[in-house]
Amino acid sequence: MTALNDEPLRIGARTFTSRLLVGTGKYKDLDQTARAIDMSGAQIVTVAVRRVNIGQDPSQPNLLDVLPADRYTILPNTAGCHTAEEAVRTCRLARELLDGHNLVKLEVLADHKTLYPDVTETLVAAKTLIADGFEVMVYTSDDPILAQRFEAMGCVAVMPLAAPIGSGLGIRNPYNLHLILEQATVPILVDAGVGTASDAAIAMELGCDGVLMNTAIAGATDPVLMASAMRKAIEAGREAFLAGRIPRKLYASASSPLDGLFFG
Repeated sequence: MTALNDEPLRIGARTFTSRLLVGTGKYKDLDQTARAIDMSGAQIVTVAVRRVNIGQDPSQPNLLDVLPADRYTILPNTAGCHTAEEAVRTCRLARELLDGHNLVKLEVLADHKTLYPDVTETLVAAKTLIADGFEVMVYTSDDPILAQRFEAMGCVAVMPLAAPIGSGLGIRNPYNLHLILEQATVPILVDAGVGTASDAAIAMELGCDGVLMNTAIAGATDPVLMASAMRKAIEAGREAFLAGRIPRKLYASASSPLDGLFFG
Protein backbone atom coordinates (compact mmCIF):
# COMPACT_ATOMS: atom_id res chain seq x y z
CA MET A 1 0.00 0.00 0.00
CA THR A 2 1.30 3.46 -0.92
CA ALA A 3 -1.25 5.71 0.75
CA LEU A 4 -0.45 9.39 1.31
CA ASN A 5 2.91 9.70 3.08
CA ASP A 6 2.93 6.24 4.59
CA GLU A 7 6.18 4.48 5.39
CA PRO A 8 6.93 0.75 5.49
CA LEU A 9 6.58 -1.21 8.69
CA ARG A 10 10.01 -1.48 10.32
CA ILE A 11 10.69 -4.18 12.89
CA GLY A 12 14.28 -4.21 14.03
CA ALA A 13 16.41 -4.14 10.90
CA ARG A 14 13.64 -5.55 8.67
CA THR A 15 11.17 -3.63 6.51
CA PHE A 16 7.73 -4.81 5.39
CA THR A 17 4.99 -3.41 3.17
CA SER A 18 2.19 -5.54 4.64
CA ARG A 19 0.92 -4.70 8.11
CA LEU A 20 -1.02 -7.94 8.48
CA LEU A 21 0.79 -10.75 10.30
CA VAL A 22 -0.77 -14.19 10.29
CA GLY A 23 -0.51 -17.47 12.14
CA THR A 24 -0.37 -20.97 10.70
CA GLY A 25 -2.45 -23.04 13.14
CA LYS A 26 -6.02 -24.41 12.95
CA TYR A 27 -6.29 -24.77 9.15
CA LYS A 28 -7.69 -28.06 7.85
CA ASP A 29 -4.54 -28.86 5.85
CA LEU A 30 -1.35 -27.35 4.43
CA ASP A 31 -3.01 -26.52 1.12
CA GLN A 32 -5.63 -24.34 2.80
CA THR A 33 -2.91 -22.79 4.94
CA ALA A 34 -0.91 -21.79 1.88
CA ARG A 35 -3.91 -20.43 -0.04
CA ALA A 36 -5.23 -18.34 2.85
CA ILE A 37 -1.86 -16.87 3.71
CA ASP A 38 -1.18 -16.07 0.08
CA MET A 39 -4.54 -14.29 -0.14
CA SER A 40 -3.80 -12.31 3.04
CA GLY A 41 -0.78 -10.66 1.47
CA ALA A 42 1.10 -11.15 4.75
CA GLN A 43 4.87 -11.16 4.70
CA ILE A 44 5.38 -12.24 8.31
CA VAL A 45 4.09 -15.70 9.21
CA THR A 46 4.23 -16.87 12.80
CA VAL A 47 4.83 -20.53 13.63
CA ALA A 48 4.30 -22.30 16.97
CA VAL A 49 7.55 -24.23 17.24
CA ARG A 50 6.16 -26.62 19.87
CA ARG A 51 3.17 -27.56 17.68
CA VAL A 52 4.17 -27.26 14.01
CA ASN A 53 6.84 -29.18 12.15
CA ILE A 54 9.49 -26.92 10.61
CA GLY A 55 12.14 -29.60 10.49
CA GLN A 56 11.94 -31.23 13.91
CA ASP A 57 10.52 -34.43 12.37
CA PRO A 58 11.79 -35.24 8.86
CA SER A 59 9.18 -37.99 8.51
CA GLN A 60 6.25 -35.52 8.71
CA PRO A 61 5.09 -32.78 6.30
CA ASN A 62 7.14 -29.63 6.76
CA LEU A 63 5.27 -26.32 6.91
CA LEU A 64 8.18 -24.61 5.18
CA ASP A 65 7.49 -26.67 2.05
CA VAL A 66 4.34 -24.58 1.44
CA LEU A 67 5.51 -21.38 3.18
CA PRO A 68 9.11 -21.07 2.00
CA ALA A 69 11.46 -18.87 3.98
CA ASP A 70 12.62 -17.13 0.80
CA ARG A 71 9.09 -15.73 0.36
CA TYR A 72 7.95 -15.20 3.95
CA THR A 73 9.63 -13.99 7.10
CA ILE A 74 9.11 -16.93 9.43
CA LEU A 75 8.39 -15.74 12.97
CA PRO A 76 8.85 -18.58 15.47
CA ASN A 77 6.66 -18.17 18.53
CA THR A 78 6.63 -19.73 21.96
CA ALA A 79 2.92 -20.63 22.06
CA GLY A 80 2.21 -23.24 24.70
CA CYS A 81 5.05 -22.14 26.98
CA HIS A 82 4.18 -21.40 30.60
CA THR A 83 7.61 -20.58 32.02
CA ALA A 84 10.47 -18.36 30.96
CA GLU A 85 12.74 -21.40 30.78
CA GLU A 86 10.43 -23.17 28.30
CA ALA A 87 10.18 -20.06 26.14
CA VAL A 88 13.93 -19.49 26.00
CA ARG A 89 14.56 -23.14 25.14
CA THR A 90 11.94 -22.99 22.36
CA CYS A 91 13.49 -19.88 20.81
CA ARG A 92 16.93 -21.45 20.83
CA LEU A 93 15.56 -24.56 19.12
CA ALA A 94 13.94 -22.38 16.45
CA ARG A 95 17.23 -20.60 15.86
CA GLU A 96 18.91 -23.92 15.21
CA LEU A 97 16.16 -25.14 12.88
CA LEU A 98 16.11 -21.89 10.90
CA ASP A 99 19.86 -21.46 10.44
CA GLY A 100 20.47 -18.71 12.95
CA HIS A 101 17.20 -16.80 12.50
CA ASN A 102 16.89 -14.51 15.54
CA LEU A 103 13.54 -12.72 15.16
CA VAL A 104 11.02 -14.37 17.52
CA LYS A 105 7.62 -13.78 19.02
CA LEU A 106 7.71 -14.30 22.76
CA GLU A 107 4.62 -15.36 24.66
CA VAL A 108 4.52 -16.97 28.09
CA LEU A 109 0.99 -17.92 29.12
CA ALA A 110 -0.40 -17.81 32.64
CA ASP A 111 -3.16 -20.44 32.39
CA HIS A 112 -5.05 -22.61 29.93
CA LYS A 113 -8.46 -20.98 30.42
CA THR A 114 -7.71 -17.32 29.60
CA LEU A 115 -4.38 -17.69 27.78
CA TYR A 116 -3.45 -14.34 29.27
CA PRO A 117 0.26 -13.61 29.40
CA ASP A 118 2.24 -14.28 32.54
CA VAL A 119 4.02 -10.95 32.43
CA THR A 120 6.45 -11.79 35.24
CA GLU A 121 7.78 -14.82 33.36
CA THR A 122 7.64 -12.90 30.08
CA LEU A 123 9.89 -10.18 31.50
CA VAL A 124 12.40 -12.79 32.61
CA ALA A 125 12.38 -14.54 29.24
CA ALA A 126 12.66 -11.28 27.29
CA LYS A 127 15.72 -10.21 29.26
CA THR A 128 17.43 -13.56 28.66
CA LEU A 129 16.60 -13.69 24.95
CA ILE A 130 17.73 -10.12 24.26
CA ALA A 131 21.03 -10.81 26.02
CA ASP A 132 21.37 -13.91 23.84
CA GLY A 133 21.09 -11.90 20.62
CA PHE A 134 17.41 -12.42 19.79
CA GLU A 135 15.15 -9.72 18.37
CA VAL A 136 12.06 -10.08 20.53
CA MET A 137 8.50 -9.23 19.55
CA VAL A 138 6.62 -9.61 22.80
CA TYR A 139 2.99 -10.59 23.47
CA THR A 140 1.71 -8.85 26.56
CA SER A 141 -1.36 -7.44 28.26
CA ASP A 142 -2.67 -4.01 27.29
CA ASP A 143 -0.91 -2.34 30.23
CA PRO A 144 0.86 0.89 29.14
CA ILE A 145 3.46 0.60 31.89
CA LEU A 146 4.42 -2.92 30.85
CA ALA A 147 4.58 -1.87 27.21
CA GLN A 148 6.99 0.89 28.14
CA ARG A 149 9.10 -1.51 30.18
CA PHE A 150 9.37 -4.06 27.35
CA GLU A 151 10.42 -1.32 24.96
CA ALA A 152 13.03 -0.03 27.43
CA MET A 153 14.46 -3.56 27.72
CA GLY A 154 15.09 -3.64 23.99
CA CYS A 155 12.13 -5.53 22.51
CA VAL A 156 11.80 -4.63 18.82
CA ALA A 157 7.97 -4.68 18.91
CA VAL A 158 5.32 -4.77 21.61
CA MET A 159 2.17 -6.80 20.95
CA PRO A 160 -0.67 -6.04 23.38
CA LEU A 161 -3.75 -8.21 23.25
CA ALA A 162 -7.05 -6.80 22.03
CA ALA A 163 -8.96 -9.60 23.81
CA PRO A 164 -8.14 -13.18 24.88
CA ILE A 165 -6.49 -15.38 22.26
CA GLY A 166 -9.04 -16.92 19.89
CA SER A 167 -11.99 -15.14 21.52
CA GLY A 168 -12.96 -13.00 18.53
CA LEU A 169 -14.18 -10.25 20.90
CA GLY A 170 -12.36 -7.46 19.07
CA ILE A 171 -10.84 -4.33 20.61
CA ARG A 172 -11.97 -4.34 24.24
CA ASN A 173 -9.88 -1.46 25.58
CA PRO A 174 -9.09 1.20 22.97
CA TYR A 175 -8.18 3.67 25.71
CA ASN A 176 -5.23 1.57 26.90
CA LEU A 177 -4.10 0.99 23.33
CA HIS A 178 -4.16 4.75 22.80
CA LEU A 179 -1.95 5.26 25.86
CA ILE A 180 0.48 2.60 24.65
CA LEU A 181 0.67 4.14 21.18
CA GLU A 182 1.13 7.63 22.59
CA GLN A 183 4.39 6.74 24.30
CA ALA A 184 5.85 4.06 22.03
CA THR A 185 8.85 4.42 19.73
CA VAL A 186 8.81 0.78 18.56
CA PRO A 187 6.01 -0.84 16.52
CA ILE A 188 2.83 -1.64 18.41
CA LEU A 189 1.01 -4.61 16.90
CA VAL A 190 -2.35 -5.81 18.18
CA ASP A 191 -2.08 -9.52 18.90
CA ALA A 192 -5.04 -11.75 19.80
CA GLY A 193 -8.79 -11.25 19.96
CA VAL A 194 -9.59 -10.02 16.46
CA GLY A 195 -12.74 -11.66 15.13
CA THR A 196 -13.61 -9.99 11.85
CA ALA A 197 -12.52 -7.33 9.40
CA SER A 198 -13.99 -4.40 11.32
CA ASP A 199 -11.91 -5.32 14.38
CA ALA A 200 -8.73 -5.17 12.31
CA ALA A 201 -9.75 -1.85 10.78
CA ILE A 202 -10.41 -0.35 14.23
CA ALA A 203 -6.96 -1.38 15.44
CA MET A 204 -5.37 0.31 12.45
CA GLU A 205 -7.56 3.42 12.77
CA LEU A 206 -6.29 3.79 16.34
CA GLY A 207 -2.77 4.03 14.95
CA CYS A 208 -1.47 0.52 15.57
CA ASP A 209 1.41 -0.42 13.30
CA GLY A 210 -0.05 -3.81 12.44
CA VAL A 211 -2.25 -6.69 13.54
CA LEU A 212 -1.40 -10.35 14.09
CA MET A 213 -4.21 -12.89 13.80
CA ASN A 214 -4.74 -16.61 13.34
CA THR A 215 -8.14 -17.91 14.50
CA ALA A 216 -10.04 -15.04 12.88
CA ILE A 217 -8.89 -16.32 9.48
CA ALA A 218 -8.32 -20.04 10.05
CA GLY A 219 -11.55 -20.47 12.01
CA ALA A 220 -13.77 -18.71 9.48
CA THR A 221 -16.18 -20.72 7.36
CA ASP A 222 -14.14 -19.67 4.30
CA PRO A 223 -10.60 -18.91 5.50
CA VAL A 224 -9.35 -17.82 2.07
CA LEU A 225 -12.15 -15.30 1.65
CA MET A 226 -11.68 -14.04 5.21
CA ALA A 227 -7.97 -13.59 4.53
CA SER A 228 -8.91 -11.34 1.63
CA ALA A 229 -11.27 -9.36 3.86
CA MET A 230 -8.60 -8.92 6.52
CA ARG A 231 -6.08 -7.70 3.98
CA LYS A 232 -8.48 -5.01 2.81
CA ALA A 233 -9.45 -4.06 6.37
CA ILE A 234 -5.83 -3.52 7.36
CA GLU A 235 -5.26 -1.32 4.33
CA ALA A 236 -8.49 0.65 4.82
CA GLY A 237 -7.83 1.17 8.52
CA ARG A 238 -4.30 2.38 7.85
CA GLU A 239 -5.47 4.79 5.16
CA ALA A 240 -8.18 6.15 7.48
CA PHE A 241 -5.59 6.73 10.22
CA LEU A 242 -3.29 8.55 7.85
CA ALA A 243 -6.13 10.58 6.38
CA GLY A 244 -7.23 11.83 9.80
CA ARG A 245 -10.81 11.27 10.86
CA ILE A 246 -13.21 14.11 11.66
CA PRO A 247 -13.61 14.91 15.38
CA ARG A 248 -16.52 13.36 17.24
CA LYS A 249 -19.18 15.92 18.16
CA LEU A 250 -22.21 15.76 20.41
CA TYR A 251 -24.44 17.70 18.01
CA ALA A 252 -25.03 17.77 14.27
CA SER A 253 -22.91 19.79 11.87
CA ALA A 254 -24.28 20.72 8.44
CA SER A 255 -22.50 19.10 5.52
CA SER A 256 -22.90 22.23 3.42
CA PRO A 257 -21.82 25.72 4.60
CA LEU A 258 -24.53 27.99 5.91
CA ASP A 259 -22.92 31.23 4.72
CA GLY A 260 -23.55 32.58 1.23
CA LEU A 261 -26.86 30.83 0.61
CA PHE A 262 -28.38 31.41 -2.83
CA PHE A 263 -31.87 31.57 -1.39
CA GLY A 264 -32.46 33.25 1.89
